[in-house]
Amino acid sequence: MSADTVRTDVIDRQREQRGWYFYDWACSVYSTSVLTVFLGPYLTAVAKSAADADGFVHPLGIPVRAGSFFAYCVSASVIVSILVMPLVGSAADRTGRKKPLLAACAYVGATATTGLFFLSGDRYLLGGLLLIVANSSVAVSMVVYNSYLPQIAPPEDRDRVSSRGWAFGYAAGSSMLIVNLVLFTGHHSFGVSESTAVRICLASAGLWWGAFTLVPLKRLRDRRTTSSAPAAHGWRQLASTVRDMRGKPLTLGFLLAYLIYNDGIQTVISQASVYGSQELGLSQSTLITAVLMVQVLAVAGALGMGRLARTYGAKRTILGSLVAWTVTLAAGYFLPAGAPVWFFVLAAGIGLVLGGSQALSRSLFSHLVPPGKEAEYFSAYEMSDRGMSWLGPLLFGITYQLTGSYRDAIISLVAFFVLGFALLARVPVRQAILDAGNPVPERI
Repeated sequence: MSADTVRTDVIDRQREQRGWYFYDWACSVYSTSVLTVFLGPYLTAVAKSAADADGFVHPLGIPVRAGSFFAYCVSASVIVSILVMPLVGSAADRTGRKKPLLAACAYVGATATTGLFFLSGDRYLLGGLLLIVANSSVAVSMVVYNSYLPQIAPPEDRDRVSSRGWAFGYAAGSSMLIVNLVLFTGHHSFGVSESTAVRICLASAGLWWGAFTLVPLKRLRDRRTTSSAPAAHGWRQLASTVRDMRGKPLTLGFLLAYLIYNDGIQTVISQASVYGSQELGLSQSTLITAVLMVQVLAVAGALGMGRLARTYGAKRTILGSLVAWTVTLAAGYFLPAGAPVWFFVLAAGIGLVLGGSQALSRSLFSHLVPPGKEAEYFSAYEMSDRGMSWLGPLLFGITYQLTGSYRDAIISLVAFFVLGFALLARVPVRQAILDAGNPVPERI
């Protein structure tokens, strides 16, 4: 192969990588502005305005306490995504036509998110439906998106590429959140009501998602597949994937470790605001500022841990991040009430390890996927993220129910990081990569 051909291949690969980063940039604003900050309180308020005298709404004739409606919709979206993920992953691998699938998921989700502008009055059913569609769409789109990683980055470069993708996502989330918070806090200056400001913030995330998805759709390219077998459907495909993984127990072992420690990560993200408001007595503005701080520092954390992985290997760096998570939670247990400065310190600690631990887990798993089964395996990976994320909140809730202390509840999550550390430490990743039929990078 000539030097010019090699140079052209490198340029084409870098162009694809830059396009790939932009899907994180496109969809992350949904997770930050919509799901984490604005939609939960707003949809709950809309549901309460439609509730009967006892505080219940009745979707499909089922009595639901208005304050629980948002949580139930999120759970329903998880179920929908679990049903769809294996089908989409199988279709992506067998047809090789990933871009149309990515486009379909992205624009269904972006359209639903933009439609949240019309969520007003007592239209709680509209809000619930749009939430289910948007949340399941972003989850399914990530299966296709993640499956590109082994195709656009050689083994030795995946830690860097995956970390940059996460960094792009957190940078986008921070940028949009700053704009939204300016509009929300100064809505009188812009001549709009508080509810209208919220609806503009929600819709702007959908417009952002749709607009920037054009970049990866233009730069990523589909690869031909040699498979002519018909695509399996839904759970049958998932069962086939699990059977295939049983022949690669080391890959399955890593996935189990990831399932456990990532459940801890997701629970900390979702419950930190509850801990801050209920146990520490912090204001809503303090909590939103802390979310923004996490987003900003996660960019530096993802890039910094990517560099550490190039020196020490992804596995050691992830193990180190799990130690940092454990220390951070232990420190959180002792935070004094009514002291926002120390809560910001805790948020800083979370931000620095959040993006890197997730990015390196994704890149490490990409080495353990057999060639030609990227989307199929990443559907199982994404399901372990989305589909099993009820374990941590369950432990958090049971601990609080038994002890009446959010401090005890937050420290109980240490179990996920300790067990995840122990399971990951036992996985010989070099052998796992060889068993999957992939080349072993110099540092892993």
